[in-house]
Amino acid sequence: MTFGESVVFITGGGAGIGKATAELFLAEGARVAVFDLDPTSAPAGSETHQGSVTDAAAVAAAVDAVAARHGRIDILVNNAGVSFLGTVEDGTLDDWTRVLDINLVSVARVSRAALPHLRRSTHGAIVNIASCLADTGLARRALYSATKGGVEALSRAMAADLVGEGIRVNCVNPGTVDTAFVQGLAAQVGRDTREFAARQVTGYMVSPQEVAHAVAYLARPGARSTVGSVLTVEAGFGSIRN
Repeated sequence: MTFGESVVFITGGGAGIGKATAELFLAEGARVAVFDLDPTSAPAGSETHQGSVTDAAAVAAAVDAVAARHGRIDILVNNAGVSFLGTVEDGTLDDWTRVLDINLVSVARVSRAALPHLRRSTHGAIVNIASCLADTGLARRALYSATKGGVEALSRAMAADLVGEGIRVNCVNPGTVDTAFVQGLAAQVGRDTREFAARQVTGYMVSPQEVAHAVAYLARPGARSTVGSVLTVEAGFGSIRN
């Protein structure tokens, strides 16, 4: 049930959810590779690769380097993403293309690069990070929500395609997570992060470590019957009212 010598590749692993996930895998004995635009803050002990998930050549080079070093990849965590504020009328078409590429198309891009190496694993797993906004409407999140809804749907389709090869695909839908990413979003809309905490029925935002533990559960070799699942970690934001 532990990760032992598992080889883990995490996009966006230099900060926030990705960094917390890398730290947890390292603590459980995994060998962790972080792919990030700025991997300088990646956890100590991780193998770092710099690049964008929109750059197919950079993705392939990093994935192949990790696989060459370790002989395989066991777990892929597609975590990299960006936010975008606005209604369906906001943003240029170039904005829509850019955010869709980073948040959604990159999941396919990185997965395609990693799959030949995941097939060498005895417990191959892919965990995609979407958002609770895949299932909950929130004002001024049209583009972001569209990308994350796509990640959730893509995760189920990938699961159906790959389960016969012994590769499990699952998805985590976080809520409002207390990260620099969310702090930047709060500043962009001129709000205090305490307001974000107050709108959760628990009274606090989700921690990056909570999301990391959800990722780890879905990726564990022992979770062999968990496939095509969506694990929501959202402090009741979209599901309950009090």
